Amino acid sequence: MKKSLVLSLAAAAFLSVNAFAADSPAVKGPEGKKIAQKIGDLLDNNNIVLEENQEVSASVKFMVNENGEIVVLSVRTGDEVVESFVKARLNYQEISVEGLERGKTYEVPVRFTS
Repeated sequence: MKKSLVLSLAAAAFLSVNAFAADSPAVKGPEGKKIAQKIGDLLDNNNIVLEENQEVSASVKFMVNENGEIVVLSVRTGDEVVESFVKARLNYQEISVEGLERGKTYEVPVRFTS
């Protein structure tokens, strides 16, 4: 079950790259896939417990600082555990993906499924 959760998360992150906020650059195309894959990798191997066929969505708003690290600005979700997990796992993790500009704000959707 945990393995399917991890695979589902990676697939969801990889396939559902869209920007939700008008002030956040769209992360589309090849760069968007790379960003989604990197975010999925960073959120992999989690201990989030979901009921069978349950799905939790979140919208992660972040920027990349001058050191090439993710700075999570907000996580919009109805699940506090997911919000805390995403913030703790992503904040100040190095990310080097072509197309990400330092200082710009991005928003990426993620889904956790069982």
